[in-house]
Amino acid sequence: MPDLFAHYETSRFYDEMFAGPGRAHAHYQRLAERINRMEGMAELLERQRSADQAFLSRGVTFTVYSDNAGTEKIFPFDLIPRIIPAHEWEVLEAGLHQRMTALNLFLADIYSEQRILKEGVVPREMVESSKHFRREMVGFAIPKGLYVHINGTDLIRDEAGVYRVLEDNLRTPSGVSYVLENRQVMKRVFPNLLRDYRVRPVENYTNDLLSLLNHLAPAHVPEPTVVLLTPGVYNSAYFEHSFLARQMGIEIVEGSDLVVENDRVYMRRTDGLAPVHVIYRRIDDDFLDPTVFRPDSLLGVPGLVEAYRKGNVALCNPIGTGVADDKAMYYYVPRMIKFYLGQDPILPNVDTYLSSDEKDLKYILENLPKLVVKSVNEAGGYGMLVGPHSTEAQIEEFRAKIIDNPRNFIAQPTIGLSRCPAVCGDSIEGRHIDLRPYILNGETIKIMPGGLTRVALRKGSLVVNSSQGGGSKDTWVLAADQQTPAPFSAKLLV
Repeated sequence: MPDLFAHYETSRFYDEMFAGPGRAHAHYQRLAERINRMEGMAELLERQRSADQAFLSRGVTFTVYSDNAGTEKIFPFDLIPRIIPAHEWEVLEAGLHQRMTALNLFLADIYSEQRILKEGVVPREMVESSKHFRREMVGFAIPKGLYVHINGTDLIRDEAGVYRVLEDNLRTPSGVSYVLENRQVMKRVFPNLLRDYRVRPVENYTNDLLSLLNHLAPAHVPEPTVVLLTPGVYNSAYFEHSFLARQMGIEIVEGSDLVVENDRVYMRRTDGLAPVHVIYRRIDDDFLDPTVFRPDSLLGVPGLVEAYRKGNVALCNPIGTGVADDKAMYYYVPRMIKFYLGQDPILPNVDTYLSSDEKDLKYILENLPKLVVKSVNEAGGYGMLVGPHSTEAQIEEFRAKIIDNPRNFIAQPTIGLSRCPAVCGDSIEGRHIDLRPYILNGETIKIMPGGLTRVALRKGSLVVNSSQGGGSKDTWVLAADQQTPAPFSAKLLV
């Protein structure tokens, strides 16, 4: 049998599968053996085509706003999974739990006592200048004390193999539908391998999400009606909105389907108005209610915020949560963990420079060709400069933007993300990846075992976003009895 990895280059980046040329990590050995028992690349490519066809027939799509040629695309999928052994996942899970707890305490604090601001741990100006800080919510006690319900935290692994948090996504984190679809396709393509590896299931996510949404319902409603509020079919994540609503067995609605009467929310139906008690909203605060936020919004529901304040309807995530995923606020999360929990972060941040700090700004402007610069309120790979991969004109364009509005930018060193083998044309090559686990915060904190592994399919690219040429892989978290537990430290995840 041919060795399909014979020409695979491990290079200078941390490789998820290989410790060196021809030496697979212990938890990847069975996968390497299985692939090498195939009838050469022809069989692997045939399985990749089978997977691609499955995605096509299931209509697994996303939308690219900037592509004028055709906005709706099939989500690219790579057949070779990312595998995380149990002892690594144990540390990641503890770190994500810790981070979610601290972020919830931070949001509860800044919308009430503001202790962390009064004690100068986080600058007041930094919070109050955030686009997503909602002064209207100060003093409003969120039911059950849950100020964030869902977080999609992006993790990367650096050149030394250390996991680091790249950013938090607390408004409307997307991508979980692809995790569930990836697993369904892998069950078809590698059914025996999945079973033999004893991969932890992800399929319970939508049940956990529905339980969370029901938990948020007003206390006086024993059988709440839950709906998913979408901006509509032209939104980039509409596939996911419809997928999740279908999986949970709830209605998917647009703003025009809802109406507020006497501070209560109703859904228009052919047989009249039906009460709504919980809204899983997939639109930003700005568009939720034109009587409170943007008056030109056609996506929201007039009167919704007052119904929310009266406790007649619950929103997931709550209004104002986005201040904690402002990319400048990310800089302060390790301090939040120390302040509220008295602990050191289990998962470290990536080193970050704030353009709003005079000393950091000087460093950023002197080192732009080496840095990654991000706009604090953008997502999806937009509003970003990757210095080493940019032209002089692009660098100068960002320099002017940073000088014009320093609060709007942060910078980080260019991290060589870990790589994982991927099917590229008719060969297997290393491609950079990240990981977005999904954390639910309801009666308890629940973390899906795994998450969305995004892969930068363009050779050499560090941008994994689907809108920028990225795809995804299935993420296999192994059951606990397959690995020898390691000491409890993120730095020992190499």
